[in-house]
Amino acid sequence: MAVKVFLDEKDIPRQWYNLAADLPTPLQPPLGPDGKPISPDMLAPVFPMNLIEQEVSQERWIDIPEGILDILYRWRPSPLYRAKYLEEALDTPARIYYKNEGVSPPGSHKPNTAVAQAWYNKQFGIKRLTTETGAGQWGSALAFACALLDLECKVFMVRISFDQKPFRRLMMETWGANCIPSPSPETQAGRAILEKMPDTPGSLGIAISEAIEAAVTDPSGQTRYSLGSVLNHVMLHQTIIGLEAKKQLAKVGEKKVDVVIGCAGGGSNFAGLAFPFVADKIAGANIRIIPVEPTSCPTMTRAPFAYDHGDTAKMTPLLPMHSLGHGFVPPPIHAGGLRYHGLAPLVSQAIVEGLLEPLALNQLECYEAALLWARTEGYISAPETSHALAATIRQAKQAKEEGKERVILMNWSGHGLMDLTGYQAYLEGRLEDFPLPEDMLQNSLAAIKDLPKPSMAKSGKW
Repeated sequence: MAVKVFLDEKDIPRQWYNLAADLPTPLQPPLGPDGKPISPDMLAPVFPMNLIEQEVSQERWIDIPEGILDILYRWRPSPLYRAKYLEEALDTPARIYYKNEGVSPPGSHKPNTAVAQAWYNKQFGIKRLTTETGAGQWGSALAFACALLDLECKVFMVRISFDQKPFRRLMMETWGANCIPSPSPETQAGRAILEKMPDTPGSLGIAISEAIEAAVTDPSGQTRYSLGSVLNHVMLHQTIIGLEAKKQLAKVGEKKVDVVIGCAGGGSNFAGLAFPFVADKIAGANIRIIPVEPTSCPTMTRAPFAYDHGDTAKMTPLLPMHSLGHGFVPPPIHAGGLRYHGLAPLVSQAIVEGLLEPLALNQLECYEAALLWARTEGYISAPETSHALAATIRQAKQAKEEGKERVILMNWSGHGLMDLTGYQAYLEGRLEDFPLPEDMLQNSLAAIKDLPKPSMAKSGKW
């Protein structure tokens, strides 16, 4: 039995897959403050035009430039693993495969788009990038990419994660980035939040506001903002994961995948693995595709599909997405990358269409799954990734109960070696489940009740 499945560098996908070309019901456009669709040039102060073109593209396949591939070769193609040791522990007839995205230098899937975004900004003549980060995986990835491409990098890190994960900050600084706890006194958005809530743990929405403000107020015009999830071009860059996985599964003779699983905060690692398989489902394949989130931030499972801002200070356009409300300040659970209030429009529309089956899990079940994984497969998983593990274990147990073979594919989106304080809290019995109370949800949603409403249009095929 092959435990690891490799591809040669010559077999790396040379194009990204764009789900927008195949969605049965097209994406609805971002809206400006007046409620009217925005034009691409309105995004120009925030993003370089070469990325804006990808953001609005309807082309199914977009070529990956050689300059980007040359950097990706440092760790791509990433290996596909057969989780045979977990299978044995569960005594399941399921065959479990996982893409190991923890082999990248920063330890997660995030560099797949960080490298691409930094490269396109460099081509456009940009000198520095600003961004936000929750758990620190995205900030580390962009710092890494900027170091390789000789760009300055400033990262606004959600304060609770800045305090919980000091080594993530040190990773960013090692790659030359400036990492600042958010909210900070450096921006108007940060100062306004601190005045109202001086002890706030922060949120990705607040950090995004600060990063965008820092970019658009640069008088030199040589700064742009970079986002690690949510937007179409980010989903696009991540599809290299699923495209590699298809080649690797074919290499070991798997003709069909039954279940595809990934954790979902903003949606990028999930989309990266799942979108090439969503295309198969649209074409008629019988596949269950499951994005997994925490019960404390139930964006997919309890939040409405709405038009909302991507940030707290309302500097971003209104996006059609599942949202808990742009003012949502999440409970300080350890899965920092899953604490975002919104979900990628492409993933959201796929949920509306019925192509995906969202699942919310409590953090204790996820840490239990992560410990079983560590004691079988050996790897210590990021708290975010543990949500995909727990869902995978559920599917494997169900296969055993039903006595059916099942091919399960999961994205192991990153390692947890910088997240051991979460494991410590779990092992010491200090973690609790915290499903989001209904009153907190409704209070947060009140801020978006008067915003425009997207259509719930769908083809009705799924």
